[in-house]
Amino acid sequence: MSASEKRTFSLPAEQAAFIDQLVASGSYATGSEVIRAGLRALQERDAAVERWLRDEVAPVYDEIKAHPERTLELCWIFGDGVNHAADFSSLATSMPSRTVTPLTTFGN
Repeated sequence: MSASEKRTFSLPAEQAAFIDQLVASGSYATGSEVIRAGLRALQERDAAVERWLRDEVAPVYDEIKAHPERTLELCWIFGDGVNHAADFSSLATSMPSRTVTPLTTFGN
């Protein structure tokens, strides 16, 4: 392991008890190991969110910005068109000025 830096933190009683429980059960040798494992999990989660935003959300956003005519207006999804939302063909005939493309096709 790389060089360690000593830190002091205050925790709510429930979190301190959880750390103590994990050490007492033998899952971890020390409270520091519990904290390191928690921080690694947090780093992995943050990295996964960043990957999702970069690889999935950003391309769809870029596609929508480049081709707004391929999107549905929210009023058609949540408003009067809600009864037609499952049937894109009837939605398309009620919106002749728009090309209706389900969002799942963006980025493909």
